Order: sequence, then C-alpha cells, then structure tokens
Amino acid sequence: MRDADRPRVDVNAFVGAYPFRHVPHPDPATLVRVLDREGTDEAWVGHLPGVFHRDPGPGSRELFELLAPHAERLRAVPAVRPDWPDWCAQVDEYWNRGAVAIRAYPPQWGLGPSDDGMIELSAACAERRLPLVLTVKFEDLRQRHPLDVAGDLQPAAVRALARAGTGVDLLVTAAGREFIEEVHWGLTAGERRHVWWDISWIWGPPEEDLAHLVRTIGADRLAFGTMWPLRLTQVARANLALLPAELRAYRLGVPGVPKGA
Repeated sequence: MRDADRPRVDVNAFVGAYPFRHVPHPDPATLVRVLDREGTDEAWVGHLPGVFHRDPGPGSRELFELLAPHAERLRAVPAVRPDWPDWCAQVDEYWNRGAVAIRAYPPQWGLGPSDDGMIELSAACAERRLPLVLTVKFEDLRQRHPLDVAGDLQPAAVRALARAGTGVDLLVTAAGREFIEEVHWGLTAGERRHVWWDISWIWGPPEEDLAHLVRTIGADRLAFGTMWPLRLTQVARANLALLPAELRAYRLGVPGVPKGA
C-alpha cells in the first residue's frame, strides 16, 4: 500500500500480561515504538489481564493510568461488564475520561448470545456514541491452555446485538471469514452498516480470505487491527500488502466514522 493509504488506526491492541502464556514487552512504550515502525498513527488499546478478571473495573482504571503518558497515540478501550453492579456509572466514567470505545467479553463472563445485559450495554454505548468491541477468541483452540475454559464468541451473539435496534456500532475482532460471512449475510443492509470486522484473524495468501471479503462485503466494513501483543503486527500489514493490485486502493474503515470521512 502507498504511504498515503497506510492504516491510521490499529483498532485491536492490548497492554498487560496474558495469564496463559508469556508475551514479550506488553507495555505501552513498546506499543508506541511498534506503531512508529509500522507507520500507524494510533491504537485502540484494551487491558489484557482484565479480560479474565471477574470484575474488569480495576483493570480498566489501571488502563487509563498506563496509557496516560502516551494518550495522544494510545486510546483507552476499557471493559464494562453489564451484569456487574453500577456498570452504567462505569460507562459514564470512562466516557468522561476519553474512552474511544467500550470492550465486552461475553464468553469469559458466561453471558449467552441473547443476554439482556449486553443489549442494555449496547444501548448505553450507542447513547454516548461509543463503539462496542467484541472479541471472538484470543488463541486458536489448538493452542489454548487447559485452564482457559471460555469458549469462542458465537455468531448468534453478534447477530442479536446487531438486530436489537439500539444503533450501536459494533467492532468484532479476531473473527475469520466463515464467522464474518455467517453474520454479515444474515443481517439486513441497515444492520450491516453498524458492524465492522478487524482483519487480525483473516487469512491472506494462499487462502485469500481477505481479498474475498474486500470484494464481497467491502473494505469499509473491515478495520485494521493487529491484536498486539498476542499476534505480530506484521501479519496484518503483510496481508494488506499482498492483496491483489486492484484492491490495494480501497481504504479500510474505522468503526463509528462514516465512509469517506
């Protein structure tokens, strides 16, 4: 891709330790250096250890403190658990502190595909114009630690939120082509306009899943995400660079930002 077409935002990055294996340098300063190396302006950042905490609140507040020295480049995406006391007050707190989106982890919290709390959370995010970020998986099933017993996010959970009519913008990360197509083609055109997919788990050559999705669902439904530090940022970058020449001029979308903005 030309320099002018480089992704400006990595919408799927984390800081902090991962409980099931060692990840090197999961600190904000290293992430900033990675952004510089890759030519990316900013990253939307979650708190990796907080994913696996019963109460994500302390980890979300720690996230703001960790990112404070790099606030112009690293934008906080705190987690809110909608079956936890005072969750709505947390959304307001994080919104006032400058969060660019809210994360939720239904499988890790034992919340089913049609959970009423998730719909209420999506409505609260929509009211504040905060995208809601969902994560399909953190590790391939074959690599998963025996103590990591949460399953993958199910397509039905994404469809339920997209169909709920709250108007929330959904960013689904770590989804593969089959998951994306199952959800995308099961939604109306109006519902699809509120759903984005990051490219961190979409295969490039030889499967060419990314090229197929650019042609079929459109580049504006796809967002640049790397899932640093669990995955190398070069993977997403290489898959973009290896797109067929006629597709490289298309620009990826950013959740909540109208096409062409």
